[in-house]
Amino acid sequence: MLRLLVLVLLLANTGYFAWTHGLLVDYGFAPAIQSEPQRLAQQIRPEVMRLIPAGEARQFDNGPPAAPAVVSTTTTQCLQAGLFTESQASVLRRRLENSLPAGSWSLENTVEPGRWIVYMGKYANEEALAKKRSELRQLGLLVEPLISQALGPGLSLGHFSAQRDAERELAKVVQRGVRTARVVLEQPEARGQLLKLFAVDASLKGQLDALKPQLEGKALQVCR
Repeated sequence: MLRLLVLVLLLANTGYFAWTHGLLVDYGFAPAIQSEPQRLAQQIRPEVMRLIPAGEARQFDNGPPAAPAVVSTTTTQCLQAGLFTESQASVLRRRLENSLPAGSWSLENTVEPGRWIVYMGKYANEEALAKKRSELRQLGLLVEPLISQALGPGLSLGHFSAQRDAERELAKVVQRGVRTARVVLEQPEARGQLLKLFAVDASLKGQLDALKPQLEGKALQVCR
């Protein structure tokens, strides 16, 4: 009985294999052929299709993502000028109130500390000045421009807001072989009012030209 059952199963499997592979077509037995060539012809670049992960697909629940907004930025900078005396600041303040938006500027009481320098000079002429500058460079010392024209032609080896700091620097340059330097007060402490323009853009710069007479020759510089 078992042998008969095995034989029946073997014959059934053989027949199913022959049927699915079209070996019985000549006898009228074959599976239905699923073929729709017209749909294949309608496909548009199927090779570029890809599966979208679930997390990415959720982004499209409310439609495709919007293009990023283009934000227009305006470049501004803080400018300052001064110092102004009380009488100069009074005239300038009236002009600012009539020409610039409120809150765009300020006049502040300010104290600028004195400027002490490690000084070398005066020299007889520009040739002697250039020779000394070359010697200092060979010693590895940096030379700064002078603010005070009264000290020229001369050289500064560093500027400081306190005399004691300038004295300490002088001791260092002496150890490096400099013998004729000394500490000098190049610019004394100054008190007055400082003008600040907080956010100057291209349109505001055009209005600043009208303020030049009230700036008393003081240049506008980047705030520090």
